[in-house]
Amino acid sequence: MKLAPLLLLSLSLSFLSFAKPSCHFPAMFNFGDSNSDTGSLSSAFAVGPINLPYGETFFKMPAGRFSDGRLIIDFIAERLCLPYVEAYLDALGGNFSHGANFATSRSTILIRTQHFHWVFIAHFRLAWSSNNFCYSKLGGMKKKKVPRKEYFSRALYTIDIGQNDLTAFFISSEKSPDNYFRSVLIQFSTVIKGIYKNGGRYFWIHNSGPLGCLGYVLILSTENFDQAGCSISYNNLAQKFNTLLNETIVQLRNELPYASLVLVDMYSVKYQLITHAHKYGFEKPLEACCGSGGNKYNYNTKARCGDSITINGVNVLLGKSCKNPQKRIIWDGIHYTEAANKWVFAQISTGRFSDPPIALTNACHKI
Repeated sequence: MKLAPLLLLSLSLSFLSFAKPSCHFPAMFNFGDSNSDTGSLSSAFAVGPINLPYGETFFKMPAGRFSDGRLIIDFIAERLCLPYVEAYLDALGGNFSHGANFATSRSTILIRTQHFHWVFIAHFRLAWSSNNFCYSKLGGMKKKKVPRKEYFSRALYTIDIGQNDLTAFFISSEKSPDNYFRSVLIQFSTVIKGIYKNGGRYFWIHNSGPLGCLGYVLILSTENFDQAGCSISYNNLAQKFNTLLNETIVQLRNELPYASLVLVDMYSVKYQLITHAHKYGFEKPLEACCGSGGNKYNYNTKARCGDSITINGVNVLLGKSCKNPQKRIIWDGIHYTEAANKWVFAQISTGRFSDPPIALTNACHKI
């Protein structure tokens, strides 16, 4: 029996990936937004996921994460046998001996000058983080709580950001998404090059997920839904961004010859989960598990997950969790449940959705 050429190529690449020894990453540095924030927003400003039911499934208490439990970044750390990466803004209580997490909720890639609702967090964006992660900044703490100098060149750099830039486009006066995204990705390239200049070599980069399947977007959409119920226009925008991101990564590979840049197709994985939810053991794929009701997406901007009010001196929780988060995909209308994060991680860690098709544990190798 003859195998098709594409299948042979796929099998050959998979063999090459597994034939190489697994990498040993002594540390991990993450850059991103609320999808991978492990406590920066809550530590710095005492807002965000600071109340139950956030964290209820795994941590049994709020843990600075916008989920009921672990994020994809946590599952990455577990697979690499590393501690969970602690939030950089939790500088007083954090242990950064095996890396740090610079992700902060509401972060964008592009530094914007006009007034809009992300502006108060501007100085914690990706560009700021990349210029301040170096050893000289961390060196002020006790040595046992900072990475060894040699770790910076051997660490894995994970990047999960861009969703807020897509959102910002819709509330801006920008007319051309192509021009806007190219400006965003020029800044993105600058950051990657800055990390590379400081010794970073191994990059694990997530593209944007299906924005049009999230409650906070769907409540703004009035027409043009696909068969899954997702907004076609918002998802088209995410796909356009991902196409340009792919082009950017190709160019970076040419400019950074010693870097391994793995681009992970989060869009395809998450959209597959949402459109085939029942097949994978999930239910109500577009409805948030945690919220206060008011619409079919269970997302209300006036009473979000974890929000409460005081009535006659009694604190009453408005944004409540559903009975079985393990069966749900969307947690709070913006972010995913631990169960969904775990499922997504199981798919992407193998390299099946990566370019090049390299497993997470082999991300230090180039094909």
